[in-house]
Amino acid sequence: MTKDVWRIGVAGLGTVGGGLLKFLAERPSFAPAGGKVVVTGVSARSKSRPRDFDISQFAWFDDPVALATSPDIDIFVELVGGSDGPAKAAVEAALKHGKPVVTANKALIAEHGAELAALAEAQNTPLLFEAAVMGGTPAVKMLREAMVGDDVSAVAGILNGTCNYILTEMEAGSRPFAEVLAEAQRLGYAEADPTMDVGGFDAAHKISILAALAFGCAPNYAAAEVEGIDQIELLDIKLAGDLGYRIRLVAQATRSDEGVSVRVHPTLAPVGHPLAETRGALNALFIEGKRIGRIFIQGPGAGSGPTAAAVAADIADVMTAAVRPVFQAPAAKLKPFDKIAADHHVGKAYLRLLVKDQPGVIAAVSETLAEVGVSIDSFLQKPVENAGGVPIVLTTHATPEAAILEAARRIGALPAVLAPPKMLRIARV
Repeated sequence: MTKDVWRIGVAGLGTVGGGLLKFLAERPSFAPAGGKVVVTGVSARSKSRPRDFDISQFAWFDDPVALATSPDIDIFVELVGGSDGPAKAAVEAALKHGKPVVTANKALIAEHGAELAALAEAQNTPLLFEAAVMGGTPAVKMLREAMVGDDVSAVAGILNGTCNYILTEMEAGSRPFAEVLAEAQRLGYAEADPTMDVGGFDAAHKISILAALAFGCAPNYAAAEVEGIDQIELLDIKLAGDLGYRIRLVAQATRSDEGVSVRVHPTLAPVGHPLAETRGALNALFIEGKRIGRIFIQGPGAGSGPTAAAVAADIADVMTAAVRPVFQAPAAKLKPFDKIAADHHVGKAYLRLLVKDQPGVIAAVSETLAEVGVSIDSFLQKPVENAGGVPIVLTTHATPEAAILEAARRIGALPAVLAPPKMLRIARV
């Protein structure tokens, strides 16, 4: 479709919405295909809220659904957020009216992507969401477009800048989680309610989307295994450092003959590894392809400018009239992935124990590990002030995860062990 002017409706005028309006005001003719992009309507929770950009020139809609179906827009941009409610209703309404949709809403796509894809493809209407994952770093386009000639076996990386900032600052300043979280909230890196970020759920939404794109399946957020960083202690960061590791929240999706695994959990990455060296609020992602091999991308995962740039890139794609499935297969063929059973996961692990300072403890721990078939790769016993006991850290050889968890359960029941063992996975290099 060739048009001289493309009229945009923007629902959601927060950080990303404001960045998009400023960008389009500065560069209305940015799209390589030609044509001018103008905002003709906007919607948000409050019209009177103070903003550092002018919205008086745009038609105001209290209801984003009304904006989505307005005859005065050609493309609907959804930046409201949330998996249900006004965001979902507005996107559905736009698609039913044949209007292309661009969204940055990872929760919406992760939880309702399959049904929205079916609606979009029935209307032969684009549904694009580059900004939903890694902000301005093109992870979605990499999988959706650049990797279609390959067979992707795994994607893994750091997809939440808030968690990465907290872990980086805990290490750099030897400060506990609660203190760094409070600082992140003051600086605007973390929300007043940080559960979505520190609980790992934000990263789980994003990796669910990437898994669907990588493997041609339906997003299946409900099947993701999720563990956040809220239980990471400064002691573990210090001891991991002594062993040559840094702790990062890693989201990963892998495919094998047994099915697909989508997981988010704190992970030890060796110092010098690209994930270990990804600091602050940056995001990073590995993509493993059968033919291309390993690709690594890194960049900002949030922020006004980067995320608005990703939204603008999707708008430009709509203007080219390119047609492709929303995911890597037509919506009618999308199926939720078959989840790999937990006892099929194999990997190395870090186990941190807090024990009484008495003879025979190490022998009892070693015997318990041997009983369930877990062998020790490295061992560290290091007195730590105010630890409440003697910390013992060991790393295992690659072992079925079910055996490691059973070993941790049995070790926790030993009389000399003062607290349940802390188990963290170790990244596959």
